[in-house]
Order: sequence, then structure tokens, then C-alpha cells
Amino acid sequence: MSRKFFGTDGVRGTANQYPMTADMALKLGAAVGRYFRNDGDNQHRVVIGKDTRLSGYMFENALTAGLTSTGMNVLLLGPVPTPAVGLLTKSMRADLGVMISASHNQAIDNGIKFFGPDGFKLSDEAELEIERLVLEGVEAVQPQNIGRAKRIDDGRFRYIERVKSSLPSGVPFKGLKVVIDCANGAAYRAAPEALWELGAEVIPVGVSPNGTNINAGCGSTHTQTAAEAVVAHGADVGIALDGDADRVMIIDETGHVADGDQIMALLASRWADAGKLAGGALVATVMSNLGLERYLTDRGLRLERTAVGDRYVVERMRQGGFNLGGEQSGHIVMTDYATTGDGLLAGLQFLAAMVESNKTASELARNFETVPQLLKNVRYEAGQAPLEVASVKSAISDAEMRLNGKGRLLIRKSGTEPLIRVMAECEDADLLSDVVDSIVTEVEASV
Repeated sequence: MSRKFFGTDGVRGTANQYPMTADMALKLGAAVGRYFRNDGDNQHRVVIGKDTRLSGYMFENALTAGLTSTGMNVLLLGPVPTPAVGLLTKSMRADLGVMISASHNQAIDNGIKFFGPDGFKLSDEAELEIERLVLEGVEAVQPQNIGRAKRIDDGRFRYIERVKSSLPSGVPFKGLKVVIDCANGAAYRAAPEALWELGAEVIPVGVSPNGTNINAGCGSTHTQTAAEAVVAHGADVGIALDGDADRVMIIDETGHVADGDQIMALLASRWADAGKLAGGALVATVMSNLGLERYLTDRGLRLERTAVGDRYVVERMRQGGFNLGGEQSGHIVMTDYATTGDGLLAGLQFLAAMVESNKTASELARNFETVPQLLKNVRYEAGQAPLEVASVKSAISDAEMRLNGKGRLLIRKSGTEPLIRVMAECEDADLLSDVVDSIVTEVEASV
């Protein structure tokens, strides 16, 4: 059974357009409330966090109404990073966690992500059942059993203390000048505060959210802003987060950007040397560069690949008992410390590596030579199915034959936006460009 409105990371879309409407949020709140409160007891609770999008107010209120209508008690955290919701769901003994965010998307979008009582994102099976409840409707509780809602003021501080406690003792950041770009998003207060408390000289960027400027020309998807700040201030390193702070990019002292693959390579190597890398493997998605796989193999380590989406990375980590995984896009998952990708936590681990090794960011951020990789996106409209068009299928088949033995090809629909993603890797740059462009041309012609 296919999911109707859940994607690879919750429900996501343009605010006030299906499925991201206040009415849908109300129904989702009631459905997930019924799913987790199925014994009639009024001790059940849910924590709700959000990023800084204007529409967050609307969805927060609608979800609260739906949840309390089924007897759930709601604790409102306000703007906090997504990993904080995963953490607090478990530590506050909540039955459910909700994050209102569209992550790295533009400000007009929003999304709703759910976490179970263990702090991990819900399984496909749970999301299918919640969809069924949304479509069938749920019965509201009796008036005397309606849930309560209240704001929680210390959620951010609990999260800050948790990420600080992940660092080895005796690793102060005093003397490090750090640019932190918070993308005008959920970590705009937590990230600079954590770094300052750890002793760093902090240069904050993207810390003035106004409801409409999240991810706008800043953050992990627009790293030029942080890179320019690093160079201009003579900083030792830059940390660029996305809108909900579950992704990170590292900028070295020269302004060079290290993506998730390079960060994972560093952590996997260091953890393996310290005997901390569980299972001798790193879990990453099919998008990770072939250069990362070669780097790990040369060190006697394995790369376990999954479908795209940090939730699938986490599922494989839990199944195999692995403790390090992530995505090229900057989700870094360290299950010793967190239940989902945590950009700030990964950034602090990178700073700790700088201090412990006495090496510069540039020495730690360039661990392997990447195999040339080209990714292009084609936007399509609702109802269109470009990958089912005969000319597109033919172009993909031709590209696969041309790359056979020379590289690899990955074509997929985005799980968070109406995009067809065309990605290929090949040592031959001309062939790489040619095969990607041939497919993109056919996809564009079909939409």
C-alpha cells in the first residue's frame, strides 16, 4: 500500500496548499493522537517543536487542536532544532514528538515530522496507519477528557546541555574563532549559545529570523554566505546549518566547503582508530560519492548504502547495530548521542577533532578525492509522471549502457519536493555531463 501524503520525511509542501493546510494539520493531529492514545488514559503527552517559518504558528495551533481533541496533553517547545524534538520526546517521557519544519526548503513551504516515544522517526507502517485514520476520521473524546496544552521554556537549554555533554571531557574550544550560520532557522539561539558556552569566539550569521527569511541566501544550502564570513573574519572554521538544524556543512579557514561525505569520512576514520565505530561500517545513502566508499575500503571499513532519506539510514543503523551514518547533504547521525541527524552535534564533533589533533579545518575536511558527480533537478507539476514516459525511459536506458563499467547512474523522485533528481558519477567528465544532460532534456520535454 502506497502512502498518500507522507513522503520520505513526514508530510511536506507549500503552506496553505494540500496537503499542508490547517485542516490537514488538524486531522493529522487527531489521527496521530488516536494512534498513540489508545487506552483512554489522560496521562499521555506530546511535545511539539517548530522552526521559524511564519506558517509555523498556524500548524502549531491546528496540530494542538487535533491532539487535545483526542485527549493528548501538548507541551509546546517553540523554535528548537529537529534533533531536540527527538531528544526531548524520549527524555520527557512523551508518547509522541512533532516537528513543524520543511528543513532546507524555502520559507513558503512547511512540513510535519513525527517521532515515536523512543525519539526515532516513525516507521512506514505507522505512517500508513496514521494515513488510514486521517482518511476515515477519528472520534473525539468526551469533554472532560480533552487534553491540555502549555508552553515549555527550558527545552532549548536541555538540548544545549545534551549536545555539550557529547564532547570528550577536557576539550575546550577556547581560542577557536567559529562562524555559525543558523539559516535564520530553528537553531538561531541554541547553536551560538552552545558554542559560546564551550569557550569559542562566535561569529553568528543567519540569526535574525522574521518568518520569511529561513534558508534565504544562507545556511547549509547557500554556503557562500558562511564561507565569505569565515574569510572576512579570519575564522578557524565555519559551521553552516539548515533551517531545522539537522544538516550541516563545514567551511574550512580558506572558505572551502566540506559536505556530509567528507565529515562522515573524518568521523568514521577517527572512531575506527579509537575502537568506537560499531560494526566497522558507516551507513550512507545511494547519493554518497564513490570516493567515500573507496576511502573506507582502503581502511578496512565498509559502506552500507540505503535509499535516500535519513530515516532509512537510521533504520539500517538500528537493524545492524551501527552507530554512525548520514547523507551527503549533511545529515550526520550519531546514535550514541542522538536519534536523528544533528547538525550542531556534528559540528561540535568536528571542532573537537581540530582541538584533539591540533590540525586546521582544511587538514581535516579533505579526506578523499571525490569521483566527479553531477546532479541536476527538473521540477514537475502535480499529476505528472515523467519517469513513466517512453522517451525518458529510453534515455535512461541509453545512459546506463554508456556508463556500464565506467560509472553509475541514479534517477529518482524527490521525497520532499516535486523534483526529478538526475545524478551520475563518472571519471570521464565529458561523458558524465553528456549522459545527465541527455536525460534532463527528455524529462524537461515530458513536463
